[in-house]
Amino acid sequence: MDATSASAGAAAAVKADAPMTDGKPRTAVLRMEGIVKRFGAFQALSDVSLELFAGEVHCLLGENGAGKSTLCNVMFGVHQPDAGSMWLDGAPYEPHSPRDALTHGIAMVHQHFSLVEDVSVLDNLLLGQVRGWLDRKREAQRVRALVAELGLALDPDARVAELSVGEKQRVEIVKCLIREPRLLVLDEPTAVLLPAEIDALLDTCARVVARGCAVVLVTHKLAEIRRIANRATVLQSGRVVARSSTPSADVDALVRAMIQRPGNAEQEAVSTTTATATPRSTTRSASPYARPLADEALQIDGLTVRDADGVTRLEDCTLVVNRGEIVGIAGVEGNGQSELGAVLAGMQKASAGRFFVQGADCTQAAPQTLTKAGVGVVPEDRHAVGCVPDMSLTENLFLNRLDDYARHGFMQRRAMRRDARALMQRFDVRAASPDVAFRGLSGGNQQKAVLARELTLDGLAVLIAAQPTRGLDVGAVAAVYDHIRAARDEGVGVLLISSELDELMAVADRVLVMYRGRIMGTCVPDASQLNLQRERIGAWMAGQTA
Repeated sequence: MDATSASAGAAAAVKADAPMTDGKPRTAVLRMEGIVKRFGAFQALSDVSLELFAGEVHCLLGENGAGKSTLCNVMFGVHQPDAGSMWLDGAPYEPHSPRDALTHGIAMVHQHFSLVEDVSVLDNLLLGQVRGWLDRKREAQRVRALVAELGLALDPDARVAELSVGEKQRVEIVKCLIREPRLLVLDEPTAVLLPAEIDALLDTCARVVARGCAVVLVTHKLAEIRRIANRATVLQSGRVVARSSTPSADVDALVRAMIQRPGNAEQEAVSTTTATATPRSTTRSASPYARPLADEALQIDGLTVRDADGVTRLEDCTLVVNRGEIVGIAGVEGNGQSELGAVLAGMQKASAGRFFVQGADCTQAAPQTLTKAGVGVVPEDRHAVGCVPDMSLTENLFLNRLDDYARHGFMQRRAMRRDARALMQRFDVRAASPDVAFRGLSGGNQQKAVLARELTLDGLAVLIAAQPTRGLDVGAVAAVYDHIRAARDEGVGVLLISSELDELMAVADRVLVMYRGRIMGTCVPDASQLNLQRERIGAWMAGQTA
């Protein structure tokens, strides 16, 4: 792997690393050279050079805010570079919009779906692509032939609203591939998929490149890099800092390049294996319920939630979280996990059932009362309920204890800033100052700030952490779980709700699986049976009981 600190060296590394055909360098499908992009005073990309080749998967890596999405949007014509040049099949390429990019054979699957829910798959696939008379029968046959070639299961006549998340992802991909692009850009496409659906998507990528297409895959998942990447490029602060033509062998070095700061030798010691670590091989009690009642940090007894239409979203949920234990809740999003987290945070009322914190019934408690009872909450939507974006970082760090800094009707701002700086250092929250607006922080730093606030709650007994690493890079994920483990080791009971199965298996002491509001099964992660347990959990996540 070539690690580079200067952009000129980075550009040279691309050329030197170009694949050869019959002893001659291959022509790149897309070549980007010296790309610069600014947003006001902020420089998102600085002299970035990249080459993408037909028949290869090129993984784009980097921390949140490193410039990955900006670079993809430059490829796709969403943003125009302030400097630099691009060539498509050797000819100058200057897209002014996504329509230009699509016309030139570049398609992009965004992280969030852009489908029309109330119409069929076929209608979604043909939107904006067919002019004049539409022969639906012929177009349906064309779609079926394409999905058969790619090995996908997709019914053109199905209504999109009735599809699973994985099926919707397939529609997005086929919508791009039906245009027969030369370059397909995938922005974190596996974030909300079942394990089996992830495998199917990666198989599809392999078939796409076998047809001669170039694929850019933005991902934070190390298993995906090992499995499918032909090449990888790491961005840091808008610059290329490392490349690899053998990513599966260079994963550890690529991760170090992502999180290492120039001149900071301490970063060499940072653990980079959180996302793929094997479970701890500690000895556990055969039954977690056999422990004394005094050990229970959180007890949930028959919690049920019905929505406004009377549909049951959470059904008879019963579980115990002991002190000094991390209990993971796995499952595809939309299977009752959000409702469980909302009830435990005091944001939603239960239709039936109760829950207890350290033996005290908190079922009807308001959020402020739960805070006083020792419940810390990291919500899945940090922007909507986890922070006040227009307030400062300092104010957000102390939202749950502003009274501690009130004296005679005035806020002790100097003391708040001093304590905020200490928390920023302890939890590695990176910002120009404690006074910056919270909305100006990157997603990873916002999440670390919310975690810092909740983990330093006075008398913390229970932490409810819902999707705490969503959208975070490998370095931020490692930091989040280091802090959660530390809380567990200090006796806090942790309920960890996540759609990232590999992370749950590496971090949790027990993993429970939810499907359509019910707990389908539970297991204690065991490194010696990891593959078998993943298969069993994947089956539970899909609703299979055996």
